[in-house]
Amino acid sequence: MEDKKNETLEDMTEEAAEETAENTAESAAENSTAAETAEDTAAEDGKLSRQDKKKLKKLEGECAELSKKLSETEAKLADANDKYTRLFAEYDNYRKRSAKEREGIYTDAYIEAVTEILPILDNMERALQYKDGEGENIAKGLEMIMKSFSETLEKMGVSEIEALGKTFDPNLHNAVMHVEDEAYGENEIVEVFMKGYSKGDKVLRHSMVKVAN
Repeated sequence: MEDKKNETLEDMTEEAAEETAENTAESAAENSTAAETAEDTAAEDGKLSRQDKKKLKKLEGECAELSKKLSETEAKLADANDKYTRLFAEYDNYRKRSAKEREGIYTDAYIEAVTEILPILDNMERALQYKDGEGENIAKGLEMIMKSFSETLEKMGVSEIEALGKTFDPNLHNAVMHVEDEAYGENEIVEVFMKGYSKGDKVLRHSMVKVAN
C-alpha cells in the first residue's frame, strides 16, 4: 500500500512539473513566433514604426522571461525527482532491514524455546530406562521430568494460574462444571481439571475448573 502511495505521489509530482514546463514552453514558443512575425512584417515594410519597435521589444522581453521560467521549472523538477529517488531508496532499505530484524527475532526466540525444552526430553529418556524396573524408579523419573518442566516454564516467564480455592474469574478460568455445596463459598473453585498458564498479563491457557454455588 505504501509503495502504491509513493508511486502515485511521484506520478502527480512529475505530471504537475511536466504540465508547468509544457505550458511555459508553449507560451515562450507563441511569443517567439509573435516576435518573428513582427520582424518579418517589419522587414516586408522596409522599416519599423516606433510602436512596432516597442511591441517587438516587449515580446522579446517576454520570451526571455518565459525561457528563464522554463529553465527554473526544469531545475526544480530535476531536484524534486532527485529528492524523491533518494527518499524512496532510504525507505526501501529501512523496510528490508526491518523485515530482516523481525525474522531474526522470531528465529532467536524459537531456538531459545526449543533449547529450554530439550532437558525435558532428556529426563523422559532417562525415565524410560526404568520401564522394566521398580515402580519407585519410574516415579523418580517422572518427578525429574516434572521438575525440569517447571524450571523450563519459569525460565521462559510462564507461570501457573492459581485456581483451587480461588474465586472464579472468567478472565483466568474456564468453568466446565458447577456444584451446589454449602461447605464452599460463592463462586469458589473446588476442583481443577486442567491447569492454566500465563505469561505476564497474557493468558496462554485458561484453567479448566469446577465452581461451587
